[in-house]
Amino acid sequence: MREVSDQARLLLAFLLSVAILFVWSYFFAPKPPVRPPAAPVSETPPAQAAVSPAPSAAPVSVVAATEERQIVVESDLYRVILSNRGATVRSWRLKQYRDNRQPPGTLDLVYAEAAQQLGEWPLALLLEDTDLEARANQALYAVESAADELRSPAEVLFRWSDGRLAVTKRLQFASDYVVALETSVLLDGQPVLHAVAWRGGFGDSSAPDYSTQARIFFRTDRRLEALSADKLGQPGNAGRPLRHDVPVRFAGIEDRYFAAAFLPPENTTGALAVWHWQWEREFVQDNQTHRQPIAAVAVGAPLPGPFRGRLYVGPKQLDALNALRPPLGELVNFGWFGFLSVPLFYFLQWLHRFLPNYGWAIVAMTVLINMLLFPLKVKSFRSMQKMQKLMPQMRAIKEKYKKFSLRDPRRQQEQQEMMALFKREGVSPMSGCLPMLLQMPIWIALFQMLNTAIELRHAPWVGWIRDLSAHDPYYILPVAMTLTMYLMMATTPATSPDPVQQRMMKLMPLLMGVFFLRISSGLVLYILTSNLVGMAQQWYLSRTAPPPREKGPRRRRERERPATAQ
Repeated sequence: MREVSDQARLLLAFLLSVAILFVWSYFFAPKPPVRPPAAPVSETPPAQAAVSPAPSAAPVSVVAATEERQIVVESDLYRVILSNRGATVRSWRLKQYRDNRQPPGTLDLVYAEAAQQLGEWPLALLLEDTDLEARANQALYAVESAADELRSPAEVLFRWSDGRLAVTKRLQFASDYVVALETSVLLDGQPVLHAVAWRGGFGDSSAPDYSTQARIFFRTDRRLEALSADKLGQPGNAGRPLRHDVPVRFAGIEDRYFAAAFLPPENTTGALAVWHWQWEREFVQDNQTHRQPIAAVAVGAPLPGPFRGRLYVGPKQLDALNALRPPLGELVNFGWFGFLSVPLFYFLQWLHRFLPNYGWAIVAMTVLINMLLFPLKVKSFRSMQKMQKLMPQMRAIKEKYKKFSLRDPRRQQEQQEMMALFKREGVSPMSGCLPMLLQMPIWIALFQMLNTAIELRHAPWVGWIRDLSAHDPYYILPVAMTLTMYLMMATTPATSPDPVQQRMMKLMPLLMGVFFLRISSGLVLYILTSNLVGMAQQWYLSRTAPPPREKGPRRRRERERPATAQ
């Protein structure tokens, strides 16, 4: 059985909490409209472009190396190992990031284990003729570089020809994360439609859910499309790539925090053609054979001829991606509540300037958000206090109609009397839930931010919390969150006479704690801090801000009503 994703787990927790809060008032609240499902993205099979086998007027000389050779290109940001076997990449390490292994090492975005098993490496070529493709990707290319160790800026030129098929690859490395690409494929002197591919997997292969994180993305004029690895294979396609007929602005492969994006040449807006597909890797774990989908993507010119472009291989930093042309900032996917996640992210970044520890910055942000919502909490607390004063009358109405079954039409009179009571006293049974409803979008937005912003990857807080984007390894924060949530609910004025709902409310902290066991510790820290601040605010309100005493006939009716109700 596939493990439920963190996003689905969090959403389920929120839905469950909302159901618990509102189940007793089902007859009061209107049901929300059901949103129709989005139309699926259509894909078209690859167009078959004919390759002319006509011989060239002039013979093509044979160009090849006699032995395999590796070239290392290094900068302050990366260390790339190239092989002349297929003119491909064997390692692409980012020096400023580490993987999730113990002990952690420098992050390598090439999934070498899968690439070696499949014989598929980054920057291999994609051709429509599988025989020509195999020859081009297995050949030993001549390298026009005398040194095996290069420092950026640097250029590496690969050439190979068997007399009929001729391939050239030129890579220009800069000091940043962008590499200029230029490729050419000729068959008997005629240009061949081809693409440059990132094969063999991508990203932090040490992540526990690595295979579910890798995605193919491409940007059309309408929107950014993203396809997970397990959705790339198409029945009846025999594993061959699918080509999207619609030209794209950029395309590539990504995981949770990093991306390899193919871009048009600098200062141009040329359209690119994109192909994608998947392989399956088999491996044995715990004496069982598993299958792991491995995504692959290829980008090239729409027509036969040379391909010129750029390749960004690096972190999904929001500001750095937006500085590219075309901008890639939308790769940092903050989800449904991105309009909240982005301001929260920049607000957290601003706090981090004064509090270098992101954990304490989250605590400070939580306190400030709760202070901002304090006027709403005051109003909610007032409403709950008024509801608590009406409990004797609400119980009397419940007692009056409890002998009738739920299907009895007379039970509708119970709801009508409850509504009349609330209207007469100026109380809304839903107002006590307003602060939690307002907090839920913030929780979801913060969850997306903590799981998407690379700045929070491996960011420590204190002691055992070494990564705020990962779950608490000892579950101390979720347990503390559960206890504070229970204490907070125990001191909150009851708003319903229904004993079933009261029992469900007591169970909600435990259910929320179970759901949040494997949620990012940064989000649990936010909720724990919010609970502590909420308890302090509630203590303050219950002692220094009691509800105002009413005057006149209403107050006299209040004193008389419980006796009448009995």
